[in-house]
Amino acid sequence: MTAVICTYPLDMVRVRLAFQVKGEHTYTGIIHAFKTIYAKEGGFLGFYRGLMPTILGMAPYAGVSFFTFGTLKSVGLSHAPTLLGRPSSDNPNVLVLKTHINLLCGGVAGAIAQTISYPFDVTRRRMQLGTVLPEFEKCLTMWETMKYVYGHHGIRRGLYRGLSLNYIRCIPSQAVAFTTYELMKQFFHLN
Repeated sequence: MTAVICTYPLDMVRVRLAFQVKGEHTYTGIIHAFKTIYAKEGGFLGFYRGLMPTILGMAPYAGVSFFTFGTLKSVGLSHAPTLLGRPSSDNPNVLVLKTHINLLCGGVAGAIAQTISYPFDVTRRRMQLGTVLPEFEKCLTMWETMKYVYGHHGIRRGLYRGLSLNYIRCIPSQAVAFTTYELMKQFFHLN
């Protein structure tokens, strides 16, 4: 959370610059975006629009992700140890998931966690765009934004808009992250 708070202004500027349409440039570059947001959107606090849904979305994402991976790992190793597991390289008495099973479990964990926390991500992005959107006065707080998105676009086309594209990023990312974590535990003899 500390890292997110420290780097959030960079993410805000990135979103604003990415949203610009060809020919309609509000910002001429990164420095100009920082200066404009600071001057026109409440100073320093202008860089933190959408921070609350980001922070609130992190807890369920991380919790569900680790819980799902841990559950899949323990159930898999207890019900099909020879099919899904192998002895750990650092401690042969401990079973660990085979690499391809680790990747699968990590990807599934990432997909489930992303699905649960995705409405917070949609809310964050809409709040970050702020004054760029015509209806920004109706989206000043997290709850106002969620109500607006749900009321005008519903669940599938509102709160979950873009989820399938996000899976393309998050599933491989989480698969690799969990597999790397498990391999590092063996490398550092933590099993």
